[in-house]
Amino acid sequence: MGYRWHNKIDVDEAIVVLMNSVDKEGNVAPWLIKTINQSIADSGPELGKYFYEEVENHVPVVLRFFEVES
Repeated sequence: MGYRWHNKIDVDEAIVVLMNSVDKEGNVAPWLIKTINQSIADSGPELGKYFYEEVENHVPVVLRFFEVES
């Protein structure tokens, strides 16, 4: 279950969790991918865009898990 991001700080916290996951585990757990995908869907386009920008800047290796289907 995701949660709604209310501001950029909430998104930043998700980015840190992703960075820590990759650093510690070498990958991202399926439950975390599902949770963040739901947060993207629930939080609106501005915060979603910010999330993608920050992932690209800080942990681009996980971008493939959060690609938007056309």
